[in-house]
Amino acid sequence: MEETYHQTLDCGIELVGVHLPARHAVAAELRFLAGVSDEPEDRLGLACLISEAIDKGTARRGGRELMDAFDVLGASHGSWVGRECSGYHYLCLPEFFEQATELHAEFLRTPTFPEDACQVAVELARQEITAMEDEPHALLDKLLGVRGYGRWLGRHSLGERETLDRIVPVDFRRHWEATYHGGRMLAAVAGPIEPQKVAELLERCFEGFGSAQPAGRTAKPVEFSPGRWHYPKEAEQEHMGFCYGGVPADDDDYPTERVMLGTLSGGMSGRLFTEVREKQGLVYWVSAWHEHPRGAGMIFLGASTTPARCDRTYATMLREIDRLAEDLTEDELGRSKAGIMVRSEMAGDVTRSRCSELIDDLFHHGHPIPRQEKIDRVGAVTLEDVQGYLETHRRESLCVVTLGPRELECGADNLEDSSGPESGQGG
Repeated sequence: MEETYHQTLDCGIELVGVHLPARHAVAAELRFLAGVSDEPEDRLGLACLISEAIDKGTARRGGRELMDAFDVLGASHGSWVGRECSGYHYLCLPEFFEQATELHAEFLRTPTFPEDACQVAVELARQEITAMEDEPHALLDKLLGVRGYGRWLGRHSLGERETLDRIVPVDFRRHWEATYHGGRMLAAVAGPIEPQKVAELLERCFEGFGSAQPAGRTAKPVEFSPGRWHYPKEAEQEHMGFCYGGVPADDDDYPTERVMLGTLSGGMSGRLFTEVREKQGLVYWVSAWHEHPRGAGMIFLGASTTPARCDRTYATMLREIDRLAEDLTEDELGRSKAGIMVRSEMAGDVTRSRCSELIDDLFHHGHPIPRQEKIDRVGAVTLEDVQGYLETHRRESLCVVTLGPRELECGADNLEDSSGPESGQGG
């Protein structure tokens, strides 16, 4: 039986962990409840820029010195920025866990944000935005996010060219001071370290790190825009994506939603692959997935096809969603559940995956959820559960984005026509 622990430290950090004495490495993640949705509207991109520049110099040493210190430990580390959070993760041998944590505390608490490092971070972001024009999947994801989530959660982590042009080094420090402190921190640790030692180490490293009062726990609003938007682009392929409301990660129907999506897009046996790609040869790529901001859920479908086949592809994808309620079989249900449960079991054997799972539990549920409980809930999903989910959570209003040389011409199918210079319906 795994020993999980959960407590709020005096410094403000909410800590969750699992003691795994048989593992040979320790995984940790320090997550700040501040992401792209917390940026000033005229300085979009700041959260990502801070994560790029924060370890380029501290009050004690330069960026190169800091990287050398990590290399001496043999510790792997990295960062990410999302819609509502920014995270810093690391993996190391147990005997180096204390030093790796101290190094993270050093650059998170005392960054100097050297001017040249800030300028380089801004320039790299500009280059990535330019490169996105040649990466249709990434560009489609950005365009769909803006329409599906709205002005707060729909922001892209790289920001926009015009907002990047306004950002100067002093903005890095101001935003860091506003969003990086103990009360906005979640921490997760998995591995062969005693819980009390973990708590004492984090308490010592982050004592007095700004306000210890809880902050950043309020969900940002989803501003869903039903409609259809076309973005002209000279290309041989047509890329499309659409989304509609799902359930939050802490909803009782969440396991059913996972199983439902598994029947649609659970590998080569999923309906989208077999019906849209294999039987009709309509697409190069097709998939379905879901995302979960705090307190919300969104279901996405995407495909890459030829301009001549985009209408048929769109109609076929909608049909496959709708007919699940009519002819889903026990065999399909069983394959979907088995795939989810096997992947969950395999992820549980990877220390870093266990760490990520724990901190996600903390973010969505407020406490750790036993892994076996999650697996059992998936295993208990029935055909009637899926049919009930599809009846309760109908795909009614859709947000549809196409990128390529041709607009969709098929009927609106419950879409509310949008207006504006970028919309096919708006002129």
